[in-house]
Amino acid sequence: MTGSSTEGIKTVLHPVSDLAKAKPVYTALLGVEPEHDASYYVGYEVAGQHIGLVPGGAQQGMTSPVAYWHVPDIEAKLAEVTAAGATVKEPPHDVGGGRLVATFADPDGNVLGLFQDP
Repeated sequence: MTGSSTEGIKTVLHPVSDLAKAKPVYTALLGVEPEHDASYYVGYEVAGQHIGLVPGGAQQGMTSPVAYWHVPDIEAKLAEVTAAGATVKEPPHDVGGGRLVATFADPDGNVLGLFQDP
């Protein structure tokens, strides 16, 4: 192990087929209005976590919610988990504002995410 750390799971993205139907459910569950509300993404900040709704997520390969581990060095952590047996699904890429995300699958096919703040 290289010893690169994580900052824990702070982001969970949920694929939704109908954003108009999903948004009121998550707003009721979380008890707050979304901080980001667009046709392509709805995001909530609550209890130190970011909860996002991804319309059409299934068409993007999301088969279930994806938990994103926040890390200081996404490349190092991705190298560490792949050396341990994970398979890269989505290499690191910028999703805006210098934020980098990547996804990988564990040996059972569970998809996990990595998130690096700028």
